[in-house]
Amino acid sequence: MIKTLRHQYLAILWAILVLILCDIPMSSDGIPAFPGTDKLVHTGFFFVLTVLLFYGKIRQQKSYYFRIMTIVKILLLTAALGAGIELLQWKVFTYRSADWWDFFCDMAGVGMGIFSYIFLHRSGHEKFV
Repeated sequence: MIKTLRHQYLAILWAILVLILCDIPMSSDGIPAFPGTDKLVHTGFFFVLTVLLFYGKIRQQKSYYFRIMTIVKILLLTAALGAGIELLQWKVFTYRSADWWDFFCDMAGVGMGIFSYIFLHRSGHEKFV
């Protein structure tokens, strides 16, 4: 367990940062934004989290071997974090609005990260003609 966490320290730090940033009060004073900025930020946060989780797993197993259980575990972990953030915004941090579209964007970022992992690492093992 400790060995696994040792390789995931970047992902853990990023998850803590995401949790903090998603639950602090936000002010739009002087920050240029468009209507979908919040959704784009959620997607980016979870894309980076997914990439960091895969990076830690690759470092732990010392190979780029493709495992479906790794993807399932990362999907479940990030879904729990995304849903937890929205529940916290709904019940605890009531100055923030809970929005299930944010959760959808979280999962879109995770999907982009998983796609990147599969595409980039599988293509590295096969020779193109």
